[in-house]
Amino acid sequence: MSDARVVVTFSPSPELRDAVREELEDVAAVAYLPDVEEGERARRLASADAVLTWFIESELRGEGELELLRSVGLVQLLSAGVDGVPFERLPEGVVLASNAGAYAEPMAEHVLAMALALAKRLPQNHAAMRRGEFDQQTPNRSIRGSLVGILGFGGIGRASASLFRALGARIHAINRSGRADEPVEWIGTLDDLETLLSAADILIVSLPHTRATRGLIGRHELSLMKPDAILVNVARAAIIDEDALYEHLKRNPSFSAGIDAWWQEPHHGGRFATRRPMLDLPNVLGSPHNSAITTGSLAAAARQAAANIARHLGAEPVEHLVDRRDYIG
Repeated sequence: MSDARVVVTFSPSPELRDAVREELEDVAAVAYLPDVEEGERARRLASADAVLTWFIESELRGEGELELLRSVGLVQLLSAGVDGVPFERLPEGVVLASNAGAYAEPMAEHVLAMALALAKRLPQNHAAMRRGEFDQQTPNRSIRGSLVGILGFGGIGRASASLFRALGARIHAINRSGRADEPVEWIGTLDDLETLLSAADILIVSLPHTRATRGLIGRHELSLMKPDAILVNVARAAIIDEDALYEHLKRNPSFSAGIDAWWQEPHHGGRFATRRPMLDLPNVLGSPHNSAITTGSLAAAARQAAANIARHLGAEPVEHLVDRRDYIG
């Protein structure tokens, strides 16, 4: 083992601990901050070559411990999203990497499940049957031949495209570059958003929540979509204007939405509540922001994050580096 030191800021499950150990046991000594004696926390953080963190703001204690990250070579997130990082209070020069793509496969399955359920009108038909109605006349829809628009063609978007393509759907996508190695019928950038929205039978929102994407989809953007389009959001709720989506769904019962990410989410055991009664609408299918959580998915994500730390310690290129300018200002 080398003299490299890695600090993990949270207390992982045995499965996550095993995943970290498998990737790092030959390259670094790993310390778990909750297990460290109180007087040792600052020294361990200040001397770390890399830090693995999940909810950085709650796992580190105030400005003092955040300031210690200035001397750390790499701060690696277990999460794929980085919008919860307190960039304004994070010292300049901290090198931060996300865990992008770590949860892509389970999230793509969730996307497909939501889209299929809405295309087949499962929530509406279930509710109608509970009322004693047996509607065999209203047609449901086929995925085959539909146009799936993917807003954010990263790991989740590409994994979703693969599943929809297998069912005979056509894929249009948007990413930063307007280029993709994956087989798509069309790809553009955010400048082409209106083109994507107007063409999509199913719209998948899977792009990061940044300064550029906050409130990206509002009343105007929703008005461009087909009257019977399906919208599935597994990214961040703030990308879509809550009031605009609620009003659009209420006015257009043939339009439907699968929502995994919510505008007011409970944290650390808090209570879930919605500001608008979105879940009362028959054309909404909700899930509790758990699209990434399947058996083994967190351990796999920890393994990917630890492997990125191992690359850093081995002076190899680190993946998924974060540009803080995308999130502050």
